[in-house]
Amino acid sequence: MNIEYFIAKRIHFQQGKKNVSRPAVRIAIIGIALGLAVMIIAVAVVVGFKQEIRNKTIGFGGHIQVTNFDNNNTYEAIPIHVDNALIQKISFIHNVKHVQPFATKPGIIKTETEFQGIVLKGINKDFDWNFFKSNLVEGHTLHLKKDSATNEVIISKYLANLLGLKLGDSFFTYFIQENVRARKFIISGIYSTNFIEYDKLFILTDMRHVQQLNSWDSEQYSGIEILINDFDKLEETGNAVYATTSNRFDKEGDALYTQTIKQINPQIFGWLDLLDMNVWVILLLMLSVAGFNMISGLLILILERTNMIGILKSVGATDWSVRKIFLYHSLFLIGKGMIWGNIIGLSLCAVQYFTGILPLDPEAYYVSFVPVVFNWTYIILLNAGTFTASVLMMIGPSYLITKISPAKIIRYE
Repeated sequence: MNIEYFIAKRIHFQQGKKNVSRPAVRIAIIGIALGLAVMIIAVAVVVGFKQEIRNKTIGFGGHIQVTNFDNNNTYEAIPIHVDNALIQKISFIHNVKHVQPFATKPGIIKTETEFQGIVLKGINKDFDWNFFKSNLVEGHTLHLKKDSATNEVIISKYLANLLGLKLGDSFFTYFIQENVRARKFIISGIYSTNFIEYDKLFILTDMRHVQQLNSWDSEQYSGIEILINDFDKLEETGNAVYATTSNRFDKEGDALYTQTIKQINPQIFGWLDLLDMNVWVILLLMLSVAGFNMISGLLILILERTNMIGILKSVGATDWSVRKIFLYHSLFLIGKGMIWGNIIGLSLCAVQYFTGILPLDPEAYYVSFVPVVFNWTYIILLNAGTFTASVLMMIGPSYLITKISPAKIIRYE
């Protein structure tokens, strides 16, 4: 029989209302519960925010892009020739989910009262619509015809509101070349990602419009976008695509250039990486607060039970045996606090996840409400880390027991 565990359980579950330690114990439990709840919420929100921004960035540009090596980082791109053999070769690379060509062309939308610079992004029948379908607020995706280019476009809600356009309206877009050229488009769908940097820029249409405007043939594109299955393997997959394309030239003799989405948008992903520092600061602060509350509670418990400690030592109990009693007692308190912390943290996250009750300004944060993601691996690690750190912080204060002399305590009593 584990006598130390038995005594600790009796002490814990028979706390009297008049015990001096009762308020301190409650404060310690509350400290652990609130600390763990705040850590769970912080991690869920930061992971959710990073995932939302990352997915929106990828939705407009893919995980990896292959373009002309001579491009000058503008949307008036030098084309590359892409044949089916190259697309199939890239498709067979491990972790590659989908390959799709694209073509871009800067232009100006002109209405009766407004005008706005945009980028026309041309797509074909191979385009993956999952991202835009999930962000479509009105209308439908493009109905691409086999024999001729459709005049349908998908425009963002931001641009529609800015230009006073609605679903079904038509407008002219002008393209500045040697001669100014114009195209009339009809709005078939309106999307909204709340990522203003892109929403105010891109409209989607049939790729053949861009190819005709640039006098390209059917195999000339601004580049190809590659979607992958596992974002954690982005660098590895990017290197594999680079190895496939680096020594390859198209039939015009142009070299191919491979970039991951992190290389294309280093400022966005650098900003997202900085959020991790905020999470670490919150975790350290919460662990410190919860730990110091537990230390205070344990010290009060030890001082309150000095008579019991003296008696146990006088009948032959070792210092380590007595310390184990209070460490077991601490485990009960830590466990109770962690249970309540998980209940509070996960409940608040669930409310936000299902209701989106806490809004955000999309122009400042790129999302309309606080995003939450339940990453169970992180939640388990948070619980394990909190438990381990709390237990380790209890070992030091328990040394106070070794300084208690049974002779002095019993004589004093």
